[in-house]
Amino acid sequence: MEYYPVHLQLQGKKTVMIGGGKIAERKTAGLLSAGAEVTVISPDLTERMQSFLQEGKMKWKKKRFSPEDIHDAFLIIAAANDPDVNLAVKKAASGNQLLSLCDNPEESNFILPSVIRQGRLTITISTSGASPMLAKKIKTEISAQYGSEYKDYVDFLFKTRKWILEEIKEPGLKRQLLSAITEEDFLHSSNREKDFADLMIQWRNEI
Repeated sequence: MEYYPVHLQLQGKKTVMIGGGKIAERKTAGLLSAGAEVTVISPDLTERMQSFLQEGKMKWKKKRFSPEDIHDAFLIIAAANDPDVNLAVKKAASGNQLLSLCDNPEESNFILPSVIRQGRLTITISTSGASPMLAKKIKTEISAQYGSEYKDYVDFLFKTRKWILEEIKEPGLKRQLLSAITEEDFLHSSNREKDFADLMIQWRNEI
């Protein structure tokens, strides 16, 4: 099966997590960081998930799964320690709901890749379920290449690109500037804003 890669906007979307263990904890943290409204269905919770609950970040139904738990969910993740429970979630879900069974990707209609985040920069790695261990290995290698310096750099690119698109009318200069800010000099600069202003002065003088 070939997957179609996509980044979902989950702000305010109702999501349901079946399970309260370590896998569910990790997936719940990712959903919360994306702004999803998360309800966890599980008799028990890990300490970290209890902290999420106490901080008001998620809701908890202290119970075993039943079909009505997911009837209006946009996205569902089945991460129970019992494969039979996860398959029951699959059976109860409609064809229009996004569903991931953590122990059974073949029965899911989406899978979750390994993720590297540096602010606005998001890099995802997937082997389409073939080898999570390989995905983890590749993640480690790429993480070393794209370190914390990219967080501020990508913020700079976001703000500067927006300014260029709004303020620069000449198409050729616009393309040159958009290309220039992706060069290594800007990545490693200690004062990108000044360097960009200097570049603007230089290029305007040359026009």
